[in-house]
Amino acid sequence: MTEKKRYLVTSALPYANGPLHIGHLGGAYLSADIFVRFLRLTGKEVVYICGSDEHGAAITIRAKKEGTTPQAIVDKYHASIKSTFEKIGMSFDIYHRTSAPIHHETSQDFFRTLYKNGEFLEKTSEQYYDTKAEQFLADRYITGTCPKCGHTDAYGDQCEKCGSTLSPTELINPRSTLSGETPELRETTHWYLQLDKYEEWLREWIENGKLNGQQLHDPNDWKNHVLGQCKSWLDGGLQPRSMTRDLDWGIDVPSDIPNSEGKKLYVWLDAPIGYISATKEWAANNGKDWKQYWQDEESALVHFIGKDNIVFHCLIFPAILKSHGDYVLPINVPANQFLNLEGKKLSTSKNWAVWVHEYVEEFEGRIDELRYNLIKNMPEQRDSEFTWKGFQDSTNNELVNNFANFVNRVVVLTNKYYDGKVPDFNPDQIIIDSNSQTDTSFHDSELLALHDQLQDLGEQIRSYEFRAALTTLLGISARGNQLLQFNEPWKAIKTQPETVKVVLNISLQIVAALSVASRPFLPFTSDKLRGLLNLPPIEDKGELTDLLSNLSEGNPILAAGHTIGDPIHLFTKIEDSVIDAQVEKLNATAAAVGAANGTPYEPIKETITFDDFSKMDIRTGVVLEAEKVKKTKKLLKLKIDIGAEQRTVVSGIAEYYDPEKIIGQEVLLLANLAPRKLRGIESQGMILMAENEKGELAFVQPKEAFGGGFTVK
Repeated sequence: MTEKKRYLVTSALPYANGPLHIGHLGGAYLSADIFVRFLRLTGKEVVYICGSDEHGAAITIRAKKEGTTPQAIVDKYHASIKSTFEKIGMSFDIYHRTSAPIHHETSQDFFRTLYKNGEFLEKTSEQYYDTKAEQFLADRYITGTCPKCGHTDAYGDQCEKCGSTLSPTELINPRSTLSGETPELRETTHWYLQLDKYEEWLREWIENGKLNGQQLHDPNDWKNHVLGQCKSWLDGGLQPRSMTRDLDWGIDVPSDIPNSEGKKLYVWLDAPIGYISATKEWAANNGKDWKQYWQDEESALVHFIGKDNIVFHCLIFPAILKSHGDYVLPINVPANQFLNLEGKKLSTSKNWAVWVHEYVEEFEGRIDELRYNLIKNMPEQRDSEFTWKGFQDSTNNELVNNFANFVNRVVVLTNKYYDGKVPDFNPDQIIIDSNSQTDTSFHDSELLALHDQLQDLGEQIRSYEFRAALTTLLGISARGNQLLQFNEPWKAIKTQPETVKVVLNISLQIVAALSVASRPFLPFTSDKLRGLLNLPPIEDKGELTDLLSNLSEGNPILAAGHTIGDPIHLFTKIEDSVIDAQVEKLNATAAAVGAANGTPYEPIKETITFDDFSKMDIRTGVVLEAEKVKKTKKLLKLKIDIGAEQRTVVSGIAEYYDPEKIIGQEVLLLANLAPRKLRGIESQGMILMAENEKGELAFVQPKEAFGGGFTVK
């Protein structure tokens, strides 16, 4: 991580058209919150910016569905999202909104400056128009088949299955979401940002981290999938992109621009400028100069986003900032990938989601348990998954049995043996083995080991490796448990009382360190630990730096004689009945939505163990021969080469594939499935196929990851 004088950290602005689900938290918010809290604990100057994105077609679509106005929608969901973020412990310095006057002014000033600088290309083009609704269609008002992956419900600006950024005219079989009709192309005039003009410097900045010969960031610090997506766009050649739309909701193109009547700013011009307008608002409220954070080279800008926003934050917004002039570019855009739920992609439309506001209500007092599980399973480099069973296991086996168990044992023993006071000890009387040898450096060496673990945790956070940092945090409490288990102070108190004193002294130092180090991940637990230890609340003013300094010099965190409080339950186990109820609720709500939409929902099947899964022998094979099975519509007889042998397999794919077109097709074969006769032919295995929500089948490719709304059949 590039060290700077100050840090400006942003999380993607959530659309104010619905509540937050756990995929949002695991994508762009918890990672940023960890990073920001850590920076504050190390004494850095940092401002954390976020807010509601209240413009764009998604807002008007929701308003139409709910039979109300866009303004009513954004007011409703802005309040809901803001409240949910507060309850889940997000530490924003400001949570703003793009409907605020200062944002409209800032966005219009940006557009006006780019216009005067000659950065726009004004051109007339054909865009889709819904003759029934009598209006031009914004990107999100158009759906169709993705030209990249074949997904049949891609939007006009993006395919949410494969992540490709699209333009509406690229869609196959486009249709209007307003009327369901096929739209027609009509001429309209807009202003385009000439991305192709910036391609050379964007490539140098992305690939080498340089701009005008100056090193701005280290590309080795950026995630591979972020660089990969950017390079793919650059290699494909950047094209001018429209910065305005024909809409009735959004920010007006400045009236002093010719031909501006009826035109609104494109939401992807407007939304990221929300970071700037929010900073202006925060600065005005706190007596600060906003320009220091956006226009000073000693400021580090870091965007936390999901992978569907990579192109906008790494190419389009930097192009806008540089075209305007004076603004810093991000030193990193550590985008996470997607979080799935119980084996399927999160879907708000199908209500296949865990809504955060509902979790907060139903699991009162268990906020850090959710934060812990989502951080543990954060999709940092690849898509990951939340399961209710996994949530239960991580709470019961890691937070309760490891973290809370260690703290509880230390506090109970300290209160039992020393009336709740940190014990002093004589290092010359510490017995460390059966030969009654003493070691005066034992205490110091343990403090240094604690110091090193905390240093590792810090380096992992600086490298945006938050899952690894969480593992290190749990490793600290695990080391404390090992210290207790090895020395057994409950037994040694009678024969080696001085050893017990030093063991519990060290253990209390570890608990005190955890009260600081846990704050980025488990802020509510951190507060509980501070209260338990009778320590002052953390003010986020370099406490971790001070702690490391003391440990490096061999100084304890808690002085001998310091009084701690009585034992408390940091975490408690979650019962099976609670988890079963959540799974039933998830299936029931998804089924209700499916029934309302005419798409029956099939609940998740009974849970299996890894041992069950490991019994499957899946081999890669190649189709050598294929022919239809006589007197059937669905069956193909295939000969498949799996290397050591050839197999005959009967597969029900004749409705989707012509036999002659799948010769040479690579497949995955479940090779140890019991043979079965179908129409007199012995089928020696089963080909793995994938089925989307419309029942369409596709081969599961051996060299590709499963994903994007398909279920293995």
